[in-house]
Amino acid sequence: MSNTLLIAAAAQAPEGAEPTAFGLNASGWIALAMLAVIAILLRGGILRTLTGSLDSKIALIRDQLAEAEALRKEAEALKAEYEAKSKSADKDREALLERAQHEAEDIVAKAKTDAEALIERRTRMAKDKIAAEERTAIGQLRAAAADAAAKAAAKLIAERHDASTDAKLVDQAIKEIARR
Repeated sequence: MSNTLLIAAAAQAPEGAEPTAFGLNASGWIALAMLAVIAILLRGGILRTLTGSLDSKIALIRDQLAEAEALRKEAEALKAEYEAKSKSADKDREALLERAQHEAEDIVAKAKTDAEALIERRTRMAKDKIAAEERTAIGQLRAAAADAAAKAAAKLIAERHDASTDAKLVDQAIKEIARR
């Protein structure tokens, strides 16, 4: 009987029309089946499970974003700290270089002053030594001249004078010494 109904329905349907059951074609039956599946899923708690799973993933992603934000802020703080330390180190390096340059200039100036003082001291010592040697030489020359003069005078006196002339010369020398 059902076959006859189908055949009769097919004979009454216009050409190119799709067969229908209870007024629904294949697309309608698929839509109806989908609604039934969705209703079963909703009644079975799949929606709650699915939304719970999505909510937990959203919470996990939010936590990860918050952690990433905290790490970014920490990295920015570290960057700022290191930039400040770098600037401070540059200033310290410049100050150290400047201080070292001043110390080097001071050392060079002191060495120059010390060298000039040493040269002056050595020159003075050399002049003093030369002057002392000159005095010694002059003293030796005078002593030698006085010795030679005394020997020559003694020789001349011995050759030209006798005892009475000597007595006169001694008296005359005593008188001259007394006058001084």
